[in-house]
Amino acid sequence: MANGWRFIAQRALTAEFLDWDVPLALSSNPKRSLSGPGQLSATIEPEYARLIGPDKSPILQEWGTKLYLEVDGAIRWGGILTKASYDGAKMSVECEGLTSYPHGIPYEDYLVSGELITPPDPYEGKDKNHDGYIDFSNPKRRVPDPPKPYTGPRIDAFVAFRKIWEHVLTRPYGDIGIRVDSHNLGKLLGAADGTSPWELAWWNNPDCGQALDSLTRDLPFDWVETHAWGEDHRTVEHRLRLGTPRLGRKRTDLRFADGENISAIAKPEGLGDEYANEIVVLGKGEGRAMARAQLANFDGRRLRRVSTVTDKTLSSADALRVRGQQELTGRSQALQIPAIQIVDHPNARYGSWSLGDDIRVQVHVPWVGDIDMWHRIIGDEVSADGTCVLTLKRSDSFHY
Repeated sequence: MANGWRFIAQRALTAEFLDWDVPLALSSNPKRSLSGPGQLSATIEPEYARLIGPDKSPILQEWGTKLYLEVDGAIRWGGILTKASYDGAKMSVECEGLTSYPHGIPYEDYLVSGELITPPDPYEGKDKNHDGYIDFSNPKRRVPDPPKPYTGPRIDAFVAFRKIWEHVLTRPYGDIGIRVDSHNLGKLLGAADGTSPWELAWWNNPDCGQALDSLTRDLPFDWVETHAWGEDHRTVEHRLRLGTPRLGRKRTDLRFADGENISAIAKPEGLGDEYANEIVVLGKGEGRAMARAQLANFDGRRLRRVSTVTDKTLSSADALRVRGQQELTGRSQALQIPAIQIVDHPNARYGSWSLGDDIRVQVHVPWVGDIDMWHRIIGDEVSADGTCVLTLKRSDSFHY
């Protein structure tokens, strides 16, 4: 392992540090992801007697151990051990970021935004002879019109996001220590007229992780989990940063170029059968009443190709258009570079970027020529040999 690298083990619930230099041999490099949990896989061989804790329990336990990668005194990756397997004296472990934890956790409460509320009619049943007057009123009084329905409170998307996380963290033995940003997105859930409330109800057995993913995808917005030493260097602070609506910025101060700091590129990708220049989005409802949107982007050079997307959670015209535009941009984009391997270089020092940043990538692609385009960093993998792999997606495929 490179100098300055070490893996640290901590009890997931008690935050007790168990080992300051876990002898992991990486099977895959630690990876961080934008709006998703990172991952890491490794092995240990042979068996180490010191990997049994003072409580006689294994230091490395599924869903019981947090692992951190520290590089030169800073935590570069953090997560929880989710799977362990054994083959003689060899132990294999798989770890995921803390944000993987809500998946598989049921939401056991009720949360609604934009509910259509019909107030009770205080005069219901008080005109039994149906003459239009209140029974036995003297002088006779006409029955007033019933109260009109109205839209109940609507909550910001980030409020709903935090409430789901709060539900996860406050269940018994569920506090993994992550803290969610407190600001709002500025987008209210549910239709303003009450026709399409946003609802999370225990009787539908919703999954907290899927609900969080759905909010992220449909609105959309970014989030990223971070891990850092506390001021006393005895605690680790876990934060879930929320974008408004996105994280990162256009990095005109960084340069990524062939022959300078790019040592390899992943095979460039086209779209093939996935290409489409027209999108039809089918939303809530059935038959002729089904919500529908249709968007196209014809360049005058390529034949019409249509893709249909069905999402029964969408009802408003705006939501349908947003989903359609996302799909259209993603399916009509040109060539993209899915990943680059870089070395530490004055062009872009190690760790100078953030997940979500837009960077200019300049490479030569055989059969295509010189490529100079903006890509967004959606993941990174650090390696002990001093290189780093950045996972990329074309910047123009994102719409917020």
